[in-house]
Amino acid sequence: MNQNWSGGALDMGSQGHSILVGSREKGRKYGSGPLQMCQSVLPCHANYQGELGAGQLLKWMDTIACLAAERHAGTACVTASMDDIRFEETVRVGQVINIKARVNRAFNTSMEVGIYVMVQEVLSGVMKRVCAAFSTFVVKPRGTQKVTLKPVDVHGSVEEMLEHSLASERRRLRLYNEEAFKNLMMDYYNLQDKGLWNRKAIVPLISTELTRVESIELVLPPHANHHGNTFGGQIMAWMENVATLAASRLCSQFPSLRAVDMFQFRGPSSVGDRLVFKAMVNNAFQTSVEVGVRVEAYNCEKWSEGTPRHINSAFMIYYIPVESERQTFPDVTFTTHDGERRFLGAVVRKRIRMARKHILYSRDEGSISVPWGRNNQVYLGYNNVAALLVLAGKQGWEANNITDKVEVYVHEEADLLCLRVDMEVRTSAFNAFSLLNDLRLRPCWDKHYLSCEEVEKGDEEETVYHVKCGTIHGGKHRDFVFLLSKRQPCKDGDPYVIALRSVTVATVPPDENCIRSEAKCAGFLIHEISYPTCKVSYYNQVTSGVLPYVEGNLAGWSKSMEETAMSCISFLEQDLLTTMF
Repeated sequence: MNQNWSGGALDMGSQGHSILVGSREKGRKYGSGPLQMCQSVLPCHANYQGELGAGQLLKWMDTIACLAAERHAGTACVTASMDDIRFEETVRVGQVINIKARVNRAFNTSMEVGIYVMVQEVLSGVMKRVCAAFSTFVVKPRGTQKVTLKPVDVHGSVEEMLEHSLASERRRLRLYNEEAFKNLMMDYYNLQDKGLWNRKAIVPLISTELTRVESIELVLPPHANHHGNTFGGQIMAWMENVATLAASRLCSQFPSLRAVDMFQFRGPSSVGDRLVFKAMVNNAFQTSVEVGVRVEAYNCEKWSEGTPRHINSAFMIYYIPVESERQTFPDVTFTTHDGERRFLGAVVRKRIRMARKHILYSRDEGSISVPWGRNNQVYLGYNNVAALLVLAGKQGWEANNITDKVEVYVHEEADLLCLRVDMEVRTSAFNAFSLLNDLRLRPCWDKHYLSCEEVEKGDEEETVYHVKCGTIHGGKHRDFVFLLSKRQPCKDGDPYVIALRSVTVATVPPDENCIRSEAKCAGFLIHEISYPTCKVSYYNQVTSGVLPYVEGNLAGWSKSMEETAMSCISFLEQDLLTTMF
């Protein structure tokens, strides 16, 4: 893990009124509770529009996070990274910022600090959530002495216990991130070679090189923290400044910072260093744009030798404010090999951000199953098939991975994530339909299906099944109760349809040994291509119950969907060979 030697410190000089308090909940030691910082937003903290500058907020967030980390560790700590920052609310002059920080979980020599920011309207007292972020801190070494952090007391609220559990998941994603990024970059280079990322635009594309911004800062004593190194929050604020300039050069407006992929600190800097900030737009995605920022430090004694140290990097996501006349960014292109790497890297990071959002922030959407009965089977069957056809008809599917026989696509709209897997199978469409519409055969090719039993048969086209699936990260198995609706083509060119959705039946109550899970819309569309070849397309509208089985593919550390698809193809083609011979 890369380490930053610039942990935060409470800066009271000309920063407005600051109140720092610690939790004294009953039965809890002072040193184990959250810390809170209250700041009144003054004009000196605001931008030209009277809004709190993101850089100033990042300073305060780094300050309180470092103090929480050091209180838990009992010694000096430094920031390794800050990630998962999503700004949800605009803060204006006259409002009050409340920042809470607590150590969510401690690992041997590192810990995760959760930072939660709220804004309060003074006159009405209304509180709104501004953002949340997660910082990784490590103990600052003293000579050769090794410090092992004490565990975090989790005998607190339900919220604290949940964050303690999720901290290990976030750490797992961080550790996988580098490997996943490399794997996905290879996939997207393959997609580019197939022409799937060549943008077609009516207007000329803008080169990302035109957005390049470079700035230099001299580190002075006021910029140092209580360790004598450059204050990490100050570096973040400088980075935000140059990133905003780069984004504004692309849209010729004042963009709004909405998210930070990750601030990653790689090394220390100190008073007297010259810090060079380099920012450039990496890629634009219609309503958002990613700006990459790199920070290099030059020692004052070696300034003329040109030997920089890479000390920090970050990727910031900007949007155009709602009140602006133009709501989309222009299309961009690259003109250098490095620009191509940045361009595709932004696509990969967008996918990883999407995966992190759904994996880490997905919540139980409530029951989505509907009661099954013979009196409503026609209605349920119609809606089951219609939902699958509507899902298949969505525009804007993005290719994630394409091989000779399997193509994987994703579609995200607001918080709704959908997956599509296209398979080319050397068998007739009718044969594939006959095998896939009997869900009891699915354990033969899908490793996630442990068993499948027929519960009730409505008619020739509607059947209810009880499916038991394996566990992913330990714990209990999951089970589903599916209504399967199958339809043959009404005319040439129509697909065979196999639609699935969760239902409830009295004969299959929840089992305490399994986690009852649900699927809202899933299934297969099968198109005849030319005998004996067909195209089998699998769709799934991802729910919290389905997410554990596809999150590896989303985040880039697994190819389980491709593997399952190849197994399905082998099953369908092997059955044809058996029939022929």
